[in-house]
Amino acid sequence: MAGMGYEAKYLDTNNILKIFAAEGVEFLLSCEGKVPLSECNGKTICLFFSANWCRPCRAFIPHLVELYDTLKERDKSVEIIFVSFDHDENGFKEHIKSMPWLAVPFDANLHRRLIDRYGVKRIPSFIPLSSVGIRVEEDLIGYIEDYGVDAFPFTRNRCEELKAIDERKRNEANLEELLTHEGRNFLISGDDRKVHVSELTGKTIGLYFCAYWSPPCSAFTVQLTDAYNQLKTAKDHLFEVVLISTDRDHKEFNVNISTMPWLAVPYEDRARHDLCRIFDIKGIPSLVIIGPNGKVISMNGKFMVSVYGAEAFPFTEARIRDLEVALREEGKALPQQAEDVKHEHVLKLDMAKAYMCDFCKMKGKFWAFSCDVCDYDLHPSCVEKVNINERL
Repeated sequence: MAGMGYEAKYLDTNNILKIFAAEGVEFLLSCEGKVPLSECNGKTICLFFSANWCRPCRAFIPHLVELYDTLKERDKSVEIIFVSFDHDENGFKEHIKSMPWLAVPFDANLHRRLIDRYGVKRIPSFIPLSSVGIRVEEDLIGYIEDYGVDAFPFTRNRCEELKAIDERKRNEANLEELLTHEGRNFLISGDDRKVHVSELTGKTIGLYFCAYWSPPCSAFTVQLTDAYNQLKTAKDHLFEVVLISTDRDHKEFNVNISTMPWLAVPYEDRARHDLCRIFDIKGIPSLVIIGPNGKVISMNGKFMVSVYGAEAFPFTEARIRDLEVALREEGKALPQQAEDVKHEHVLKLDMAKAYMCDFCKMKGKFWAFSCDVCDYDLHPSCVEKVNINERL
């Protein structure tokens, strides 16, 4: 959620109307023209500080328009009033074209006094006011981006309530609750099939947060696809992946899912955004593992797949510990160095996340015999094969 933009205080709707009157503001502006101040009587007023030159402001406005229109449809007595940070009237006029709410007429000095009065330090900034004294403790931009219309009425209690709902879903919700809602009970595939979420019951699920535009995602998708295909054959398809796209548009999403053998939450569904928030996804790619019982068993699926591939299944901490023990035992059974008759230097046993064997030209990971002098690596088994071949 966005950081604090002003000091905590009680902000009063009636007070702002008195301030406007005292400042000589006789009317507010709407897309239809002038609106008397009295139109705001009895409404919950929210001040929106923004500027046309501010890219984050322009990016936030569609979120606020959606919230505003929905509240109007629900007959909520709410009004938003725009206070400009624009440097000139042309920028101000251009900015309000994207706003269905009201605005304080352009007056740079008046705007500066309002900015100072409410201690606004950053834009965009959204400050709800109330005649009953709602305590405002933080800038609500991130809050609205995260929760949309559910953020209303913008109180501390509502914020805590929504966070508690997210925590419960993260810790207790089943797949149906996480991946479906009243309007959708299915996922989609790259070939346009619809798969009911109930078909995933009893499987280990990887929620894959990624985007087509991200090179790290593209690299990890290759690793995940390899593990997925191996498990699909070896484990009777007890592992399923669900793409939670963070693509920038539907076109990117379509290209992204077309390269993947698994399922996805539809791009137009807000559940994508909600799942990012519920699981506190800060970077991509990210893979959250949900066990057959529908509970989260690991937030670190990317590491497991990157290091151990399909061998990490069922992606539990116990399985990773077993793999690490087996790997250490394997290392103990290998010599600490070896000589390859086709290489002039002594090769030392080394732990490598990934490498290409210079003998068989196949990828390897974990243990390798490597040269400290030059770029030369061998699978442990290939050192033996090389020596045997040379002796023959």
